[in-house]
Amino acid sequence: MLIKVLGASAGGGFPQWNCNGPMSASARARKPGFAARTQSSLAVSADGHRWVLLNCSPDLREQIAHNPELWPDAKGPLRNSPIKAVIVTNADVDHIIGLINLREGTPFTIYGSERVLATINANSVFNVCNPAIVPRLELPLDRAVAIEDHGETLGLTIEAFAVPGKIALFLEDSSDRKSFGSRDGDTIGLKVTETATGRFFYYVPGCAEVDVPLADRIKGAPLIFFDGTLYTDDEMIRQGLLNKTGARMGHISISGSNGSMAAFKDLDVKRKIYVHINNSNPVLDDNSPERKVAEKAGWEVGYDGMEIRI
Repeated sequence: MLIKVLGASAGGGFPQWNCNGPMSASARARKPGFAARTQSSLAVSADGHRWVLLNCSPDLREQIAHNPELWPDAKGPLRNSPIKAVIVTNADVDHIIGLINLREGTPFTIYGSERVLATINANSVFNVCNPAIVPRLELPLDRAVAIEDHGETLGLTIEAFAVPGKIALFLEDSSDRKSFGSRDGDTIGLKVTETATGRFFYYVPGCAEVDVPLADRIKGAPLIFFDGTLYTDDEMIRQGLLNKTGARMGHISISGSNGSMAAFKDLDVKRKIYVHINNSNPVLDDNSPERKVAEKAGWEVGYDGMEIRI
């Protein structure tokens, strides 16, 4: 099974288009150690020819251009694509807007939870991916599903599971100050398994807390791509970028007693990679103290073009 990180940044990318904070400014100036990143997405394939996207970034067109595996087959029809399915883990803009890039009448299949598909179905702009040729299939929670495209099996099974999280910001219910309207299925994690070999990994790009069910599920896993949005809960406030904490946005921090480094300490996950990393996060600086702390704890910081075979 081949996995490619198409984009490792959170919403807005790195550098963010309207941000002159210290991290984005350094990336824009092309300072050493500040590699630019596009918005969050993975691609996975069992055979190296047919690909499944895990989330669909607004930067997808750029990501396709930089990954020849996703180009049309030169020996195929005049219009074709190796992208056979897209699985979305929540309705955040940085995870669904890229679907619009996949218009033009080429068949593929969209998978998501009932809650996320309801958001897509409610917005007619997504009908540029005509449901008659781009079906939208619900992923049930806690049950492995063989991923297909128009009856063609792709050699992968997906098990979706609810993780602590929050409804997309643009869907929040301001009258509900406790959960802002969030319910199970607004944010899911994925267990991705290669059908032929049983090899698997986890993908959890958005997560508010490593609770007991999640910890029990991922304990001893060979590989996980995990939410690396913020290093500290209040970093955007301290940098003067946004008056919101990570917890308010539904994202666990990397550091601290309740952060992901602490939560994973005794879970024996063999390989741990941060993705969905916000432009404020100092781990994006290859030489920062925070980066060194994360690496000492056994974490890798994802980057665009990162390739892993399992």
